[in-house]
Amino acid sequence: MRIVVSSQGNNLEAPTSPVFGRCPTYIFVDTGSLEFEALPNPAASQEGGAGIQAAQFVVERGAQAVLTGNLGPNAFEVLKAAGIPSYLVPEGTVRQAVEAFKAGRVQPIMSANTTAHAGMGSGAGRGISSGFQPPTPAPRPDRESELAQLRERLKDLRRQLAETMEKIERLEQEN
Repeated sequence: MRIVVSSQGNNLEAPTSPVFGRCPTYIFVDTGSLEFEALPNPAASQEGGAGIQAAQFVVERGAQAVLTGNLGPNAFEVLKAAGIPSYLVPEGTVRQAVEAFKAGRVQPIMSANTTAHAGMGSGAGRGISSGFQPPTPAPRPDRESELAQLRERLKDLRRQLAETMEKIERLEQEN
């Protein structure tokens, strides 16, 4: 099984990342052989839509499960639409997260466990420490930038919808 772990480094001994959409690196791991591929997160520094872009990135690379800390609503919905389950990983290394997954010791994430944009800025973490501060809202983009971002999001959502509909049709034809 090919799983992906949000990571702060690029090998199995790297610490897991407490955020999904803006983590520095994704480690794709074959759970049988522990062979892995470390890929930088192309959405980590995006101004907006990082969760959606990050989720699409891992879906396109064949992840069959996601191991992470915080998972925002947009990323959660993309993964859910693709049929990819996500799991809350304990702090530790990527290797420890994979072993916990293989042993069935990870908790499924049943819905977004953080708000949108929680991974932006510092201090977002897992949101459970007493020092947690919600991120400061980004300044409102100008009208044209906002329209461009919304059009891009709509394009992505249409593509996701088409892919989901195709997957449903394939599954229904198998019956």
